[in-house]
Amino acid sequence: MTVAAWTFVMVGLSFALYIAVAIWTRAGSTGEFYVAGGRVPPVVNGMATAADWMSAASFISMAGIISFSGRDGSRYLMGWTGGYVLLALLLAPYLRKFGKYTVPDFVGDRYGSDVARLVAVVCALFVSFTYVAGQMRGVGIVFSQFLGVPIDVGVIIGMGIVFFYAVLGGMKGITYTQVAQYCVLIFAYMVPAFFIAFQMTGNPIPQLGLGGTLSDGSGVHLLERLDALSTDLGFTRYTDGRLGTFDLFCITTALMVGTAGLPHVIVRFYTVPKVAAARISAGWALVFIAILYTTAPAIAAFVRTNLLQTVPGRPYATAPAWLHEWESTNLIAWTDKNGDGLIDFTDGPAFAGKPAFADGRGPHGERVVTNVPTDNANELYIDRDIMVLANPQIARLPNWVVGLVAAGGLAAALSTAAGLLLVISTSVAHDLCKKVIAPQISERRELVIARVAAGVAVCVAGYFGIHPPGFVAEVVAFAFGLAASSFFPAIILGIFSRRMNVFGAVSGMIVGLSFTAGYIVYFKFVHPELNDAAHWWWGVSPEGIGTIGMLFNLAAAVLVASVTPAPPEAIRRLVEDIRVPRGAGEAHEVSA
Repeated sequence: MTVAAWTFVMVGLSFALYIAVAIWTRAGSTGEFYVAGGRVPPVVNGMATAADWMSAASFISMAGIISFSGRDGSRYLMGWTGGYVLLALLLAPYLRKFGKYTVPDFVGDRYGSDVARLVAVVCALFVSFTYVAGQMRGVGIVFSQFLGVPIDVGVIIGMGIVFFYAVLGGMKGITYTQVAQYCVLIFAYMVPAFFIAFQMTGNPIPQLGLGGTLSDGSGVHLLERLDALSTDLGFTRYTDGRLGTFDLFCITTALMVGTAGLPHVIVRFYTVPKVAAARISAGWALVFIAILYTTAPAIAAFVRTNLLQTVPGRPYATAPAWLHEWESTNLIAWTDKNGDGLIDFTDGPAFAGKPAFADGRGPHGERVVTNVPTDNANELYIDRDIMVLANPQIARLPNWVVGLVAAGGLAAALSTAAGLLLVISTSVAHDLCKKVIAPQISERRELVIARVAAGVAVCVAGYFGIHPPGFVAEVVAFAFGLAASSFFPAIILGIFSRRMNVFGAVSGMIVGLSFTAGYIVYFKFVHPELNDAAHWWWGVSPEGIGTIGMLFNLAAAVLVASVTPAPPEAIRRLVEDIRVPRGAGEAHEVSA
């Protein structure tokens, strides 16, 4: 069968599975809609957490970013996995013992203030919408290439699927749907990795193949060959890096503490029956996550090596078929700047911004690029987000593997999108309406509001998916920075500081979020021409500024708390109760 046929089969079967699970596990109460009734087994919750956490950024974009940035791509691996360990050790058990539905719920009750709750709701919405933009873009890219529809249409199709099982099933439906999605995405990620590792190094284990020698009999290590290919074409050595040490540290830290502050990941620990189960499910999730994250560097090296060996220097007319197929998505483009008919691929931008296509073909049969080329010698533009999806085609794997990878990419994007949409809906229905605006509303009315909010959120997410502010992983990195500068200090101080009060927490969240969001907007949207190391404050990029925002948050919170009244005695006893080991296997009942 053709690639399109296999894609229809794989995607169709996976979607049928998700919808069937959503119908089977539909929510019938607010407890089931928000936290699946708090009765999810630890292993199941660990798998669902892994699917929720491993988004389109992990599946589609991370290996692509690593394949282009080499050693600098380690910031995603260290930041995201380290952040999950931080979350599992420092936050998850204590938040589960507190026994509330959401992060704004914790912030509002811990600090005894609806103002704090409202600020937390704003932070949750800000972070979630930024994050979900990357997921919907990933959905659009997959549909665009493999189903032959425009990216905009692909996003709309994804919106419909997410709307169905997120609005119908709530957290209960999402949890069991995410278990199915994890199985699909991890199988789809590992199968081509096994094939390509064996093809290139003779070792079917990707992690070992990354450090192994090539199977061509040369005795050269894979990374040595990749370094040589890179330098021959004018790129930096793959195993070297460009980012400054301080910026790399800030980005990694922002990703780490941002992970620990992501509301859609934290809420997963409210779905288990007790605190001990929260710890166990965190451990299982780390195992499930490690399978993909230890494989990503190998996939990045494999696809980069195959790309550099098969594309540069080739006449466009005889370029690999996958290049011509992906050109129709506007995510890859070539312009013959020197008129020799060959694809010159070297370091630097190929075009002034992303390629804009006109109808018709150029002298070599290429799609005509309408924006003005840069003075750089590079003639080939490749969007990082296509590398994993095109990987099986670049390596000439069977068509069914290509279809499988498409289904896996959709599973990764949709699983995280669903979790984020649930956070948005609960923030509006539970934290805003039930807790602040109309405490007297019935559970039935609250559930209706939650579903309507989820529907509206799907539409907003779709808009951001059609008009994203960057690559999938780049957009997600901004969300982590925002979470790091807003939620993390309020949560960590709320758990471990008896002296922290509402004035300090609110001040810190406002300062941290405002500074980080302002910095990102200034360099990414207001003055993108200044977005380079020469103009960044303290040499910190927009990806890493969340770390500085977090420090501002902590400083503002501690300073304001020290000059304002201490929290009431009841709040201080509550903080002690969260941390006291007694009854560690028990948790407060999850309640509205």
